[in-house]
Amino acid sequence: MPHILLVAATAQEIQPTLDKYVILPTSEGITECMINDKDYLSVLITGVGMINTAYQMGRYSENYYDFVINAGICGSFQNNLKIGSVVRVTHDEVTEMGAEDGDEFIRYPGLGLGGTNLYKENFTLKIPSVEKLKKVKGITVNKVHGNDASIEKTKLLFKPDVESMEGAAFFSGCRRFANYIQIRAVSNKVEKRDRSKWNIPLAITNLNTTLITALEEVFYVD
Repeated sequence: MPHILLVAATAQEIQPTLDKYVILPTSEGITECMINDKDYLSVLITGVGMINTAYQMGRYSENYYDFVINAGICGSFQNNLKIGSVVRVTHDEVTEMGAEDGDEFIRYPGLGLGGTNLYKENFTLKIPSVEKLKKVKGITVNKVHGNDASIEKTKLLFKPDVESMEGAAFFSGCRRFANYIQIRAVSNKVEKRDRSKWNIPLAITNLNTTLITALEEVFYVD
């Protein structure tokens, strides 16, 4: 019986998954969901952003999980990633770590301070629905992009496919676990902010369709 943790910034992003399963009452910050008569899924809602994610992941760092999934929505830098697309973020970078030098930006590895701002998944399981997903590079930011000049500079410096506010912090918090992945659905293009072009409901629907399929492949639900 695998012990799986599902991590999301907000309950809204995984609400269809939560609605599908029986929620068991608990006094802890982690919610337990009954998948079938013998299997349970643990769920952690961290709150938005790197700091909240890092804090909540660290809060339960003594727990052990066979598999940890981060699920959420994201913005896309790439035209070939349509709104509603579900992707697997295999590499993630905290792009705001670095230093300004006049008009230039020194990326974190160039500062010689040790440590890293680069993180990646660790995934050895065979889950068909996950293996079908397009693999992309993510960046994690505190301030989502909405300025043409900064978007072009970010694309030039980091060559990202998508951006979120939690992904790299999630990967960092999972390094002691055997298997962890980040699955996201595109809710908007990274461009000058125009919410009329976003489609969060579609992204959430597609994300949770993939998520539920993956969970049932792991738990062998008929």
